[in-house]
Amino acid sequence: MRIHGTTCCRPIEAFRASEQSLLRPLPAEPFDTPHWAEPKVHRDFHVEVLRALYSAPHHLRGLRVRARADSTQVKLFYRGELVRVHPRKPPGQRSTNRDDLPAGTEVYATRDLDTLRRQAAGHGESIGAYAAALLDTPLPWTKMRQVYRLLGLVKKWGAARVELACASALDAEAVDVNLISRMIERAKETEAAKAETPLPANVVPGRFERGPEEFKVVGR
Repeated sequence: MRIHGTTCCRPIEAFRASEQSLLRPLPAEPFDTPHWAEPKVHRDFHVEVLRALYSAPHHLRGLRVRARADSTQVKLFYRGELVRVHPRKPPGQRSTNRDDLPAGTEVYATRDLDTLRRQAAGHGESIGAYAAALLDTPLPWTKMRQVYRLLGLVKKWGAARVELACASALDAEAVDVNLISRMIERAKETEAAKAETPLPANVVPGRFERGPEEFKVVGR
């Protein structure tokens, strides 16, 4: 009710006369206050926002983006440009857009266990069964690297050798990729030993065998 020093009128009277009629009613729902952050795009091409993971374009790996999260969406910006929009996920979950991932990384980045099992089974029945046994854990995505190593052994030694080793290991109920690698290496060593030229049948190595140089006649 005081007289304002600049306008020379009472503020309440000015409000009622010119300002109150311009106000709009309050919305029915509370204002959706956004959360802003500047997360880094990690090696798996995801950022963490409010303890959930969201994919970003792969060319931004290692860089920081600006993230805006409200109750329904998470928007990612880079240098002021909107680069990706995701539905909001609860803590511990993830949202992945396959377009964000470089070719060849989709299976691992999206934790696509079914595709990984099919890839292993495509090299042999026992290889597929061994991969399934590796992934048979409460947290199967933590074993994906072991399945990739198994597929690496197929690439290195061939499907036939790995199939045979996996079949033997499954019979022994031994699920360990390191064991498969050792079995193949030992089999290779055995094959190499057999490939060496054997001694003639009539030659028997003597216990006290001496070389020919020990029997040379030395002149006086």
